[in-house]
Amino acid sequence: MGDTHTVRLEPVGMDFEVDEDETILAGAFRQGLMLMHGCKEGQCAACKSFLLDGEVELDRYSTFALNDFEREEGWTLLCRAHALSDLEVELINYDEEILRSGIALQTVAAEVEAIEALTHDIYRLVLAVAPEQALSFHPGQYVDIEIPGSDEHRSFSMANLPCDDGRLEFMIKCYPGGRFSGLLADGGIAVGQQLTVRGPYGVFTLREKSQRPLVFIGGGAGMAPILSLLRSLAQRGTSRPVVYYYGARTCADLFHLEELAELGSVLPKLRFVPALSEESDPSWTGETGLVTDVVSRLEPDLAAADAYLCGPPPMVDAAIALLESSGLPASNIYYDKFTTTADTEESSRT
Repeated sequence: MGDTHTVRLEPVGMDFEVDEDETILAGAFRQGLMLMHGCKEGQCAACKSFLLDGEVELDRYSTFALNDFEREEGWTLLCRAHALSDLEVELINYDEEILRSGIALQTVAAEVEAIEALTHDIYRLVLAVAPEQALSFHPGQYVDIEIPGSDEHRSFSMANLPCDDGRLEFMIKCYPGGRFSGLLADGGIAVGQQLTVRGPYGVFTLREKSQRPLVFIGGGAGMAPILSLLRSLAQRGTSRPVVYYYGARTCADLFHLEELAELGSVLPKLRFVPALSEESDPSWTGETGLVTDVVSRLEPDLAAADAYLCGPPPMVDAAIALLESSGLPASNIYYDKFTTTADTEESSRT
């Protein structure tokens, strides 16, 4: 362990301790402070903040996230920064409600309980954690799961609700050559196998104080955290209007339709709208086209909503542009981009 320093977060006036051997972001997570973040690898800039006082050393990062001029001005990436002294940091991108509701990181052993194909390229993975180690998390969050036989991990969002039985449910898109997902498809990960899980991470969680209508937009395995949020809303019996737009290519890429219909019976104000971009079957009577085009066509007034977006970056970026052009403030848009790991083209959050 290295020397310990105090980090003061402004403008929220919060202090916490970090060790020189850990990043500022990791130190915050360890103590249950949920700072805004994305990739945790210095690539996305979600954790970019301004260093008001003190000195840091940065691990390797992408200059697309922090260019040399910004670094000279005092900007830093909390996921790459190690404190070399006491620090005062100005948070630029933060949500105080979420910041204060974080859960301290846990590392637990989990056993593979089930693996099943949901579509030709999306698998359902269920892990069982011993009840005495049950992982606490908020609906919408994710964990890191070790890649067997390596010191690497991949990040996956939970689809289930926090529960006493310790189970964790994931929806994982398989990529050719994927270091983790490929093991699901070829039997490299099997029922009964032990995996190490660390978390929870993520700020893609419901803002409890809001009563605005909810608009969910997702695609592919991005259904996982959205389904967790929908299950949470059903559990609470929310009265908020909810619409979920889900983008897929064809009918064969749709799944969990029965459960979504059941959720609609519990949440009478829930509408589920699948949109198929490549469907050629004349029997399909639902919406066609890119999911963002469907949203634009069917939602004339989005300015008063809270929007939650989850899926591939192009889809999320297009949805953000649509929502902002419709008058929805950026402060009411919450998103989780499933970025890809460059060397394998495997999604880092699916």
